[in-house]
Amino acid sequence: MKQDSDLRNNLKSIRTRLGMSQQDLANIASVTRQTISGVESGLYAPSVAITLRLAKALGCQVEDLFWLERDLPEIEAVLAKPVPNDQQLRVSVARVGGQWIAYPLIGKDAFRQDMIPADGEGTSQIGTNKVRVRLLDDNLDTLHNTIVIAGCAPVISLWARATERWHPQLRVQYNFANSMAALHSLCRGEAHIAGMHLYDPETGEYNTPFVRDVLAGREAVLITLGVWEEGLLLKPGNPMGIRTVTDLVAGGATIVNREIGSGSRMLLEQTLQKEQIPFDAVQGFDNVLKSHQDVAQAVGLGIADAGMSTASVATAFGLGFIPLHQSRYDLVILKEYLEEAPVQQLLSTLGHRMVHSQFEILGGYDISKIGEVVAAV
Repeated sequence: MKQDSDLRNNLKSIRTRLGMSQQDLANIASVTRQTISGVESGLYAPSVAITLRLAKALGCQVEDLFWLERDLPEIEAVLAKPVPNDQQLRVSVARVGGQWIAYPLIGKDAFRQDMIPADGEGTSQIGTNKVRVRLLDDNLDTLHNTIVIAGCAPVISLWARATERWHPQLRVQYNFANSMAALHSLCRGEAHIAGMHLYDPETGEYNTPFVRDVLAGREAVLITLGVWEEGLLLKPGNPMGIRTVTDLVAGGATIVNREIGSGSRMLLEQTLQKEQIPFDAVQGFDNVLKSHQDVAQAVGLGIADAGMSTASVATAFGLGFIPLHQSRYDLVILKEYLEEAPVQQLLSTLGHRMVHSQFEILGGYDISKIGEVVAAV
């Protein structure tokens, strides 16, 4: 049969994974080696009979071997962050507020510990913030049932995995962002939920003043995920005998800091101001890292003597910890998203015992008020 330009196949990769040569497969499927070569190169579209014999010989489904390129849908999506013009992109996709949002999988955004699978590929359009995405799967239900959370709390991923276990039709996409970046992402329509832990010393309130300021009149609710201990991560055994931020300066300790907009940096600055210590008196104050994990690794590897993070992160990395403050970590959700079924299903799992157990064994979390609405703005 002549070539079909829309027909794609996975024959070579499956064959080589099984350790078969073209001749081995040809013998098992009762075809010629030239037939195998022609199919793999896309120069030959096999008959139904040959297709079935190939699938049987490889122990897989026909759909695993062959598909039609034109069957994959395309959508237009808004890019969640700027990218160079005319750049080919791997993206993940979600439906937020009635429009498709594409999240470029570039650099650290492409990884957690393993690489994140893409939902599609596309090329950024010159002069716009949009991208035409060719999806890699025709199952749009998954994308419609994707909930996007922007935040920096490592426990969000635990909550997400537990939720997907109870609601297999849901997918939770966790985009790492500091508190202010997460809030702005929510405001721009790039996330359903923003996680944050910012303290306002003027009002004595957590998060709410910042939400009112950034959302500027849009209605939202704040739901507590938990209260966590924040403080100084130290080398195991605390060899410098650090007990306060004053000790950091007195002992000539070197720190790593977090970026502007993060709750950890804001707490460090507020603590230094309270102790009347100039920022530039702290060695390493301008050495900025962008996650709790990066701070912990820097301290653990001896790159720095201390850094600001949480008790649970200290425990996970086997580090010393000096508590300085308890911060409430809230989930901020626009009211327009609250009635969406996927969001309701996700929030309902905050009361599940397994979620509580995961948080409790981490240490440093008070989840006595988990799931409570603490403010409406």
